[in-house]
Amino acid sequence: MKDKVEQVLDQVRPGLQSDGGDVQLVEVTEDGIVRVELQGSCKGCPFSQLTVKNFIEKALKEQIPEIKEVQAVN
Repeated sequence: MKDKVEQVLDQVRPGLQSDGGDVQLVEVTEDGIVRVELQGSCKGCPFSQLTVKNFIEKALKEQIPEIKEVQAVN
């Protein structure tokens, strides 16, 4: 499943990079939790939680139904 998550992150990455940010995969747990680290301008952005939930999590859940949640880590 990790490879599938990386593929989806590669699809959403250009949108983040256009704003000076990026996302790094930290882990995919067996129970469908994806942990990511926001980088660049996304890291300290006040909208980072919205980015994780409304942009990254939405894309992952649409393409990989087994994903339960996406969490940002520092």
